[in-house]
Amino acid sequence: MSSVISLSVLGTTLRVLGLVLLGVFLLPLGTHALWWMARGGGAANWSVADWSSAGLLRPPGASDPALVRVYAARVGRWRGIFAHHSWIVVKPAGAPRYTRYDVVGWGMPVRTDGWAADGRWFGNDPQTVLALDGAEAARAIPAIRVAVADYPYRALGTYQAWPGPNSNSFAAHVLARLPEPQVTLPPTALGKDWAPPGRIVERTPSGTGIRLTFGGYAGITLGWVEGIEVNLLGLVAGLDLRRPALKLPGWGRIGVA
Repeated sequence: MSSVISLSVLGTTLRVLGLVLLGVFLLPLGTHALWWMARGGGAANWSVADWSSAGLLRPPGASDPALVRVYAARVGRWRGIFAHHSWIVVKPAGAPRYTRYDVVGWGMPVRTDGWAADGRWFGNDPQTVLALDGAEAARAIPAIRVAVADYPYRALGTYQAWPGPNSNSFAAHVLARLPEPQVTLPPTALGKDWAPPGRIVERTPSGTGIRLTFGGYAGITLGWVEGIEVNLLGLVAGLDLRRPALKLPGWGRIGVA
């Protein structure tokens, strides 16, 4: 009798988990896929995509203060359904030009000034993840440059699109080195939760919480900056508690800016 009850409880539990998986992960992803394809799905390939400036940054001037920006833009073709590419831009006070840092999947992973600082990615406009100006940016720039220089996955062949290390693993590495906790990458920045084998429990990149991760394939994050996030195969669902919002696979963050 007890074994029958146990099997019944197990079956009910599995059905509930299946419904949760469907409602929290698959439905949002499916609806975003339909929306993405209906709008054209982005450029057909890299050669015809628009990589030009999106006009988010003005030409730098000699009297301009220091500046730091973290941008994220949807990736190309069908992958834009669920993923963003993120990068870092810095400019010390009075510098005549911006410096952009990316990690990419072809050639040497870490790139400097490969594209316009605020350039579109596969034709998709970037969104601003973090904006620092003046003294706050000046404090952050040395830490950013050190983080870029000591990024451990910069050798040829170390890039892995999924689950990581990739462009978003790199951006998360840099954000974790900022002097003060600032922001987290969008939930659609696949690879942001990647960690090398053996690192299962660790502090979040902001330092305001704890992350349990299994190589980026699955995990749970609890933090003041990161909020509550559940990662399943790189897809993230959760809640932002600091700035109330939902985090949904495909759609990303929906709520207070």
